[in-house]
Amino acid sequence: MLEAIKEAKKAYNKNEVPVGCVIVYNGKILSKAHNLNITLNDPTAHAEILAIKKASKKINNYRLNDCELYVTLEPCPMCAGAIVNARIKKVFYAIEDPKAGSCKSVLNIVNNNKLNHQAEIYGGICKKEAKNLLKRFFERLRNQRG
Repeated sequence: MLEAIKEAKKAYNKNEVPVGCVIVYNGKILSKAHNLNITLNDPTAHAEILAIKKASKKINNYRLNDCELYVTLEPCPMCAGAIVNARIKKVFYAIEDPKAGSCKSVLNIVNNNKLNHQAEIYGGICKKEAKNLLKRFFERLRNQRG
């Protein structure tokens, strides 16, 4: 999760919502990414989507069986859907998202037994660091807007 927080800091430094993601396979980092929605002018450029794309390209397979995804904020519906479609085995997140969280908070897409795949979910890892980073980002944003 510490690597995902490093990625979130990169997003923060680019004035992006500070979310970072890392995908691990057999204990080794397969890919890393951070939010780039504003930079790329792309609403799908969430950290999880970018990390899934990089990992799939690296192993030349759209299925990421037995991979673990570490992310600083609970995945949204789009990212949760991508996690299911990629068949990621485990998802670890730092903080819950009470507005769009789709692993527990608002929806539970990744563990919906009507879908073809479910992921194991673990929340609250490095919660303090991720929460402080998001808090600082939104305080800075409010101050910039006056």
